[in-house]
Amino acid sequence: MDHSLKFTRAGLIKMTIFFFFFICSHIPSSSFAAVQDFCVADYTAPSGPAGYSCKRPETVTVNDFVYSGLGVSGNTSNLFRVGDIPAYADQVPGLNGLGISMARVDIAPGGVVPLHIHRGATEVFLVVQGTLVAGFISSDRNTVYITTIKSGDIMVFPQGLLHFQVNIGATRVVGFASYSSQSPGLQILDYALFQGNFPTRLIARTTFLDILEIRKLKFIFGGTN
Repeated sequence: MDHSLKFTRAGLIKMTIFFFFFICSHIPSSSFAAVQDFCVADYTAPSGPAGYSCKRPETVTVNDFVYSGLGVSGNTSNLFRVGDIPAYADQVPGLNGLGISMARVDIAPGGVVPLHIHRGATEVFLVVQGTLVAGFISSDRNTVYITTIKSGDIMVFPQGLLHFQVNIGATRVVGFASYSSQSPGLQILDYALFQGNFPTRLIARTTFLDILEIRKLKFIFGGTN
């Protein structure tokens, strides 16, 4: 077993206390208009912009509010060397309608969470192990806010803004992200440009990138056209 990935008891207690108060601070703003205690997701019914339909109360169990997936390391055997384990309404039915969610992020040495946005949520990222460089870009003046964060630090990434994280240490980074939405959404810039069918000539015109470089990136990400 890799003992570098084990959390200390004190570290887990601190992490738990932080997220308890963060989540509680968001509950009033999302619950004043509620007409029932909760709306546990009914995965058998169609979902819409407001989320899932509610289970009938008599079918709800405590397991609808519990999720154990964040206790294991994410798989970092990929291009970005990042493993992401979400705990959204899609995974935790009890989160449906509450306007909050979480995720675990593992970043191997040299790994990077590329530029991306969450269209529906502000993110608070807590580092519990390792050191990384993180930042976001404002939309008004395109100012880049970059800093180094380490174990015990948090960083806020405002809703809808491009942001990133890079592991600059020799050990794995383990972090937990908390979102102000049950379904924060994710769009990665590299995939948006080079994984789909965005025509190469139009990417070149709109980004001023060299066509040969675009074709190389499309080969890496599986894009066409």
